[in-house]
Amino acid sequence: MVTVSERGRPADILLIDDNLGDSLLIRIAFKKTRFETEITVADTAEAGLILLQMQTGEIRPRHPDIVLLDLNLPSMHGLTFLDLVKSNPLLSSIPVVVLSSSSAPRDVAASYRRHANGFVTKPNSLEGYLAFAGSISDYWFRWVQTPPGSSQSGDDRRPDSREEMPRIVPPAAGG
Repeated sequence: MVTVSERGRPADILLIDDNLGDSLLIRIAFKKTRFETEITVADTAEAGLILLQMQTGEIRPRHPDIVLLDLNLPSMHGLTFLDLVKSNPLLSSIPVVVLSSSSAPRDVAASYRRHANGFVTKPNSLEGYLAFAGSISDYWFRWVQTPPGSSQSGDDRRPDSREEMPRIVPPAAGG
């Protein structure tokens, strides 16, 4: 098994947040860590799902090393995104850390019930974002080992080409 930092390529972060200011602060903060990162920003949960299912000539979906997820998003709520990702066997091992302006106990509990890997209330300063990015980088990229056979481990084996990738179908709007 290998850690993200041992792979020899930048850590891949999918940030799902509709707040441009928060997205900018997060990108700035991760640039100041000692780990090289590539951050893809999706401003809706639906856009995040599309990125996770993106086909690039291979069967399996894109696997970022971590997803940072806001809860209060337009259209699809972050909790619905969590339900869809964590119930998909090809995506469920991707760590998802909720990064929300909410600190309501019901939001924290609901996130963990849906198998979030962490819940962090958004910092209110650049210094707070710097501390958050440093902590995430040290823990998830330096110490945590990724599962064998996952794209997070750097193992490029592709699943059997006869396997069909399950498609994530979000619930209809208003339902």
